[in-house]
Amino acid sequence: MPIIKQAVLMNLRSSTKMKFFRLNYFQKIILGFAALILLGAILLMLPISSNDGVYTPFLNALFTSTSASCVTGLIVYDTATHWSFFGQAVILFLIQIGGLGVVVVVTSVILFFGKKIGYSQRNTLANSISVSSQGGIMKMLVFLLKWTGIIELFFAILLATQFIPEFGLRRGLWYSVFHSVSAFCNAGFDLMGVKEPFSSLTEYVGNPVVNISIMSLILLGGLGFMTWQDIAKNKWNFHRFRLQSKIILSTSVFIILLPALFYFFIEFRGLSIKSRVFASLFTAVTPRTAGFNTVDFSKFSDSGIFLQTLLMLVGAAPGSTGGGMKVTTMTVLLLTSIAIFRNNSRTEAFGRTISREVIRNATTIAFMYISLCILSGMFISLHDKLPLLVTSFEAASAIATVGLTLGITPNLSPISHMVLIFLMYTGRVGGLCLIYAVFPNANQNKGRLVEENVIVG
Repeated sequence: MPIIKQAVLMNLRSSTKMKFFRLNYFQKIILGFAALILLGAILLMLPISSNDGVYTPFLNALFTSTSASCVTGLIVYDTATHWSFFGQAVILFLIQIGGLGVVVVVTSVILFFGKKIGYSQRNTLANSISVSSQGGIMKMLVFLLKWTGIIELFFAILLATQFIPEFGLRRGLWYSVFHSVSAFCNAGFDLMGVKEPFSSLTEYVGNPVVNISIMSLILLGGLGFMTWQDIAKNKWNFHRFRLQSKIILSTSVFIILLPALFYFFIEFRGLSIKSRVFASLFTAVTPRTAGFNTVDFSKFSDSGIFLQTLLMLVGAAPGSTGGGMKVTTMTVLLLTSIAIFRNNSRTEAFGRTISREVIRNATTIAFMYISLCILSGMFISLHDKLPLLVTSFEAASAIATVGLTLGITPNLSPISHMVLIFLMYTGRVGGLCLIYAVFPNANQNKGRLVEENVIVG
């Protein structure tokens, strides 16, 4: 009996340890991003990563690594002047992995070495790129990697026609590749500080090739991989698309054209017509969540800054390289409000009914992003003695992983930098992913309490 009892106890301890170390899909995703950020911070601290050949303080290296891995673009150092070629290469490496997703890259490496992907790995991969099922997930992975390479290479060649004559062959090619990858991954890191630190693409406000290339990369990266698949499979037979793709494409048209008209008539009246058109379109596209700018946002009116803040919070599409609470979240909440106004018990779009679970998730995500933006903006405003509108803009840029700035980020206090690091990380891994990782069993219904009505509104 003592032997049996000892064996049972050992089995129980072993089982407990196995459960403790068994991570769910969401925990793997957030830990993967955390590991990538830490590795990037260590590399960026090294003297070889800076132009001056000195160690970079850990907090600043961590901030830069988080911003690159979470494809945000907020910076404490000008990328072109502070970082060496090695440091810039590390940043580009983090951007590419962060844009595609850690799980996608790791899975690709495993496949490259001829290893098989099991059921658990397929589930993790499906969750990481926001695919609802495992069906065809490996074909989806190959499709994603193939077209990422084609798109980034094509637009790098286009940008090279502008950058090589200006910067020379070697630097022009590097700038072309860097900006193509950065734009496609919606990162917003640039190397134009060689002209003027922190200037982004303001020198190219009227350049058609640079504007069209960067805008196209931002939009393609922000549409989502499932939308690409729909377009590739069904061409332009819009009625055959998934409901998600229909919502993404139709909503994207409105949240680009309407803000562009606002900027054209309100903010850019002092520019020439050509520059005015490009600046308006670029300013409406970049909150999707790229972080490049061709104009100085600090000169905007309060209304223009507030509109940019709202657009940044909305962000790009699910399963894309972009961040934000996602265009589908905003559309679902808008359609639900319209259904309530019309006294309709169901939320409908394009001849389909949207489930209550989707509406619950959309409400939770929107509340999380808006709350974090407001609370963080208030904290930074009080701590660093800055206007709330300005700090809210910066907080929205961080939580939505955009990277647009009104110029205050480099001068913020260390604790405010830590707040922005937390926001960037939370925004990249996703609100629901973080919730399911921290509370893996919270969705298990153990019982139902008695219902009671509460009057709202």
